[in-house]
Amino acid sequence: MFPVLVTLAFAGGLPEHPEGLVCSTFSIAAVDTAAGECGVAVASKVLAVGYIVPWVECGGGAVATQALANVSLGPSGLELLAGGLSAGEALEILISTDEDFKDRQVGIVDADGGSATFTGSDTYAWAGGVSGPGYAIQGNILTGPEVIAAMEETFLSTGGPLSYRLVRALSAGDSAGGDSRGRQSAALLVHRPEGGYQGVGDALVDIRVDDHADPVGELARIYALWEPVFVLPVYADAGTEYELGFLPGMMDRALTPGERDPHMLNAFAWTLAVRGIEPETAVELAMEAHMLAPDDMNIVDTLAEALYSAGRYAEAVTWEDEALRREPDNDWFRDQLAKFTKALESLERAPIEIR
Repeated sequence: MFPVLVTLAFAGGLPEHPEGLVCSTFSIAAVDTAAGECGVAVASKVLAVGYIVPWVECGGGAVATQALANVSLGPSGLELLAGGLSAGEALEILISTDEDFKDRQVGIVDADGGSATFTGSDTYAWAGGVSGPGYAIQGNILTGPEVIAAMEETFLSTGGPLSYRLVRALSAGDSAGGDSRGRQSAALLVHRPEGGYQGVGDALVDIRVDDHADPVGELARIYALWEPVFVLPVYADAGTEYELGFLPGMMDRALTPGERDPHMLNAFAWTLAVRGIEPETAVELAMEAHMLAPDDMNIVDTLAEALYSAGRYAEAVTWEDEALRREPDNDWFRDQLAKFTKALESLERAPIEIR
């Protein structure tokens, strides 16, 4: 296989490399071993950096390939990791088989949290990186080492899903100076087993901002919309104490900015109610949504479902009956009312225990 070299034109005073132009970036490759997730966040003053740098694979890990990017190092690195090699071992092989390794920059993290980063001696200043358990951070043509330092500090001090921590780390690097030539694109790619929409595929988060005046800011804006819609239900379905522990933070982030959105409140209430997670919280969220949008019978149906989840069957019947009264041709509401009524009748028929 011949290596694929990315050659991208840019404005600025850097000398031309004999084999092309440098793809400068700052990136973080990381894994969350508890959740089984791996991901890369990256930004650069080049077009569509997400098309070039990030490579992730469940059970393997994550690779970021940049500087005079040899794109083949991405899939080759993942193949080595999937074969059982550690991040350090895989990086050694990648470097040893690339005759232009002095022009490369690579970050690699394996599924067990092992990590390594490499910066070739011929990359343009400022260039460097740092790695630790579960992460590798690197960048070239940066304003200085403070970019990498800010990314590491933020990643390590931030709680929440891996995707959120990656966005925060990238934003910190951007705020610290980022690419010395300016801004153009950013990307976030995170995989987890069956983490894709409706459980199809592994792509939990796949956001690319290919050309924007503030790409990292735009990436963060889109992620703030993405997290409650796509990440939160996956974590709720996972059902583990680890993932469920992140739900309150995700809901708080989605509900804090601006006015409370009744449809977002409704979505959260439904997510909790149908899974039997914190049913009384689901009732509170649904009731707030109803107060904000009293004529939305879908919200009334959610409120009834939340009350049913909380074991408050009589109230569930009352609210679902109201929804069906307002929309008498709604078969879903009719089925819901039958479900709640059956639960109430079963409760009323239950023998009373006398102690």
